[in-house]
Amino acid sequence: MMGIQKVMVIGAGQMGSGIAQVCAQAGFDVKLNDIKQEFYERGLSVMTKNLSRDVEKGRKTEEEKAAILGRITMSLDLQDASDVDIIIEAAVENMEVKQSIFKQLDGIAQSHAILATNTSSLPITEIAAVTNRPEQVIGMHFMNPVPVMKLVEIIRGLATTDEVYKAVEEMTVKLAKTPVEVNDFPGFISNRILLPMINEAIYALYEGVASKEAIDDVMKLGMNHPMGPLTLADFIGLDTCLSIMEILHEGLGDSKYRPCPLLRKYVAAGWLGKKSGRGFYMYE
Repeated sequence: MMGIQKVMVIGAGQMGSGIAQVCAQAGFDVKLNDIKQEFYERGLSVMTKNLSRDVEKGRKTEEEKAAILGRITMSLDLQDASDVDIIIEAAVENMEVKQSIFKQLDGIAQSHAILATNTSSLPITEIAAVTNRPEQVIGMHFMNPVPVMKLVEIIRGLATTDEVYKAVEEMTVKLAKTPVEVNDFPGFISNRILLPMINEAIYALYEGVASKEAIDDVMKLGMNHPMGPLTLADFIGLDTCLSIMEILHEGLGDSKYRPCPLLRKYVAAGWLGKKSGRGFYMYE
């Protein structure tokens, strides 16, 4: 297994651009791929803003910022994956989309290349199954916002080799992140614990146990969480919360993962949280 030097990140959204930024900061050459130039440019402007803030706060110099941005190049074609060592996919959280990307990448990437996905809840094994290299497919679940959060959940699919795991673990350490090894079960660890907690908070609201402010205060002030579960749900997006709960419920088959009816109702109403202007709380 040769060392990882060249990286391609697929998807220039919030997660993808954050992943590209931390890779470039660590000295990797990064191709940032998206389907439209405007998406790439939007991602680039977010990275530039992040790095400018670091310069203002004295954490980086102008030269360092320029060097980091200089290591990132635009890609609008998956064929550009033909000379990289690892591809980290951060496209939408949709199995069909991911399988289609991985099928194409399998035909384009060099034989030694690792195919990684930043999925937060979809089974790695199922994504790997559409390729002829399931042993080189792995999950790298970064947390949002990527430049700030220290954790990367590294998820081994059923076939992932120790060698591939090691290479990705070493790369994660180079990114100044902490790798945590997890096996491929619904929700991995992060969402398997976080989402049922959020869902339980929604049940408590639904059953009239306490007001939303009271529920959030208990978890903030009593459990030292930086934000309450209902506020956090609004930030994650209630549609995303629902889809992860459905993956847990379906994948593990246990009624304890049943999405709260109030969560379903809000999503059906288009109250998706901060991004839609209202969820459990109102946003301007």
